[in-house]
Amino acid sequence: MEANDRPGVDPCSRAASFEPGAPLVKVAALVAVGDQVRHVGRWRTVVVVRTGIGALGGLFVVLGWEGGGWGRFRAGEELLLLRAGHKTG
Repeated sequence: MEANDRPGVDPCSRAASFEPGAPLVKVAALVAVGDQVRHVGRWRTVVVVRTGIGALGGLFVVLGWEGGGWGRFRAGEELLLLRAGHKTG
């Protein structure tokens, strides 16, 4: 169990974002370097943020994280994250 996975608390709930140290829900376009993003069941620290325009004109965000991985998200897609400086465990 991860440090922020508490029984009885839905980590994806918007209400959880009001608890100190709890995960936030933020659109991909607002993620910054140093934020920790929950992706594929793991917390990943963002080291690169890039934006681009898709083939149909939609804005997308590419996040690169420690360990060499990356993810591509629609700019308006909501992501579960911790603010820069907060540790997951």
